[in-house]
Amino acid sequence: MSTQFYSHPVCLEHDTGPHHPERPDRLRAVMGAIEGDGFQDLVRIDAPKGSLEQIERVHTPQYVQGIFDSIPESGREHIDPDTVLSPKSGEAALRAAGGACAAVDAVLGGGATNAFCALRPPGHHAEPGRGMGFCLFNNVAIGAMQAKAVYGIDRVAVVDFDVHHGNGTQSAFLPFKNFLYLSSHQSPAYPGTGPSSERGQNNNILNVELAPGTGSAVFRKAYEDQILPALREWKPELLLISAGFDAHVNDPLAQLELHDDDFVWVTKQLLAVAADCCENRVVSVLEGGYDLDSLAACVAVHVAELLAVAE
Repeated sequence: MSTQFYSHPVCLEHDTGPHHPERPDRLRAVMGAIEGDGFQDLVRIDAPKGSLEQIERVHTPQYVQGIFDSIPESGREHIDPDTVLSPKSGEAALRAAGGACAAVDAVLGGGATNAFCALRPPGHHAEPGRGMGFCLFNNVAIGAMQAKAVYGIDRVAVVDFDVHHGNGTQSAFLPFKNFLYLSSHQSPAYPGTGPSSERGQNNNILNVELAPGTGSAVFRKAYEDQILPALREWKPELLLISAGFDAHVNDPLAQLELHDDDFVWVTKQLLAVAADCCENRVVSVLEGGYDLDSLAACVAVHVAELLAVAE
């Protein structure tokens, strides 16, 4: 068995413009991070394009068509002040969604133990009828729906340790009683959603709000006391991770002040639950992380833990 790594060169061509935090250099940093010693066993795969059928399990057809209709022939268009379209954004977004689905196929089909998707644009802010926060299509939610539609997997869990609340994933999961969304995120922070009081009508939402400056000890305690027990109790058949690394102390967009070893720790904890509950079946999908050196370092340690499980 193996760890599969999904990416695609066209994701570098999603042009968000100068000085935009979610820029192609993020992906270049990630790719450089997994070129060193210790990553020779990583199975590297070009992400396929997602289909409209896959994407429209999460997003309304009107929204999806609107995105493709808005893609410029040259230059850039904004769908909101933060979220940008350029000529290659449509294909990049298709590859990002398709890579998440292909990773789910590989893990559930027995072709891989686990997978990491290094793709952009990211996804967890994209709601069924609206893109926002750098996100066009909600890759991790689309992957969850792939598991349900193709493999009959009902008990899917997403753990989101991005520093920002994944409002889009929560919105997509609310109607599904067997889909669990667990998020740790800074509050107050963009997008201003995700209060801890919000559990959803199916009791399938757990939001853990962390104050700016929280640091490692409080972050780890939140997982030990709340997120990990809830995840174990749920007993997912598949674990998806929204792997944002913008809670790092060096990240310019937030102030949670985590360090590389916190991402090692949380990855180990999540993989331990997956070993007990779902035969190590994990798909991790890149979300945020905007300091390039920290992003590269954190992806490297995260992927190294996935590789260790797959050996």
